[in-house]
Amino acid sequence: MCLGIPGKVVKVDGEKVLVDFGGIRRRVISPFEEVSPGDYVIVHVGMVISKMNEREALETLNLLKEVEDLIYRS
Repeated sequence: MCLGIPGKVVKVDGEKVLVDFGGIRRRVISPFEEVSPGDYVIVHVGMVISKMNEREALETLNLLKEVEDLIYRS
């Protein structure tokens, strides 16, 4: 199974994009010209695969946090 993770774009330099994943920042590649700082994106294997709106991104991050909490509570 593959999992794309939402993150917030911090900086864009051509195809190179700095994305924040809850405090962890990674440089990734984006083929999308319309990606801007402040946008939320889905990243898979070091590449932006889509943009998403902030509400969807935050809901997804909250669900991932709930799953993490359930795993580590067991």
